Parts: sequence; structure tokens; C-alpha cells
Amino acid sequence: MPLNIDWQQILLHWMNLAILTGGLYFLLYKPVKKFMDEREAHYSAVEEQAQGKMREAQELFEQYRQKLDAAEEQAREIRAKAQQSAQEAAQAQRAEAEAKAKQIVAHALTEAESSREHVRLEAQHELRELAAAAAQKLVFETEADPFDLFLDAAEGGMKRES
Repeated sequence: MPLNIDWQQILLHWMNLAILTGGLYFLLYKPVKKFMDEREAHYSAVEEQAQGKMREAQELFEQYRQKLDAAEEQAREIRAKAQQSAQEAAQAQRAEAEAKAKQIVAHALTEAESSREHVRLEAQHELRELAAAAAQKLVFETEADPFDLFLDAAEGGMKRES
């Protein structure tokens, strides 16, 4: 045996190496590989769950956004209706106020006409009384003809004006 090589020793070392490799494969590699696969599967499942929850959250977000948009639209409609009803109420109040104003003006005109008629009648009555008193004064105080007195008074008034 040249170089002092013992083939039996080499073969035993190869066999020890194979047994060690096989033992380590079954004792360490397989459990570690199984653990790593399980861990990878677990994290994949967790990631899928997270993505599923994220999709659910996005769907909920979209639903809530649609509901919020619908609520905002409804609020706008309610505000528009309230504004329209307020305008209608204001117009109704304005129309009512105008009607009352017209009624007050008509009543005032009626009262003014009635008052004017009453004053006219009183003035006529007073004029009649004054004319009667003047005629009576002329008749009883003078023995002259009332027509002549009237003509004299009329001529005297014309002379004063000229």
C-alpha cells in the first residue's frame, strides 16, 4: 500500500459520513424543512387572511362612502326642500302682508270717503243754518224788501272788490 492508504478506513469513513448525513437529514433537515414549510404556509395563510380582510375593508369603505354620498345627497335635497319651503312661506307672508296692506288702504279710503261725505253734509247743514239765520236777520231787522237788500249787498261787494 503505497502512501499508507487503508481502503478499509476510507470505506468506513465514507460509511460514517453517509450514516451521519442520513441521520442529520432525518433528524435535522426534514424537521427543519417541515417547520419552514409549515411556517411558510402559516404566513401565506396569514397574508391571504390579511388580503381578504383588506378587500373586506375596501368593500366596507366603498359601501360607507356610497352611504355617505347618499346621505350627503339626501341632506342637500332636504336643505333644498327646506329652502324652497322657506321661500314659499316668505312669499306667502309677503302676499298676506300685501293683501292686508291693500285691505287697510281700502278701509282707509272708505273711511276717508265717509268722513269727507260727513264733513260735506255738516258743511251744507251749517250753510243752510247760516243762510236761514241771515235771511231771518234780514227779514226781521229791516223792513225793506229782502231782494233789494240782496242787490245792495251784491253791489256793495262788487264795489269793494274793484
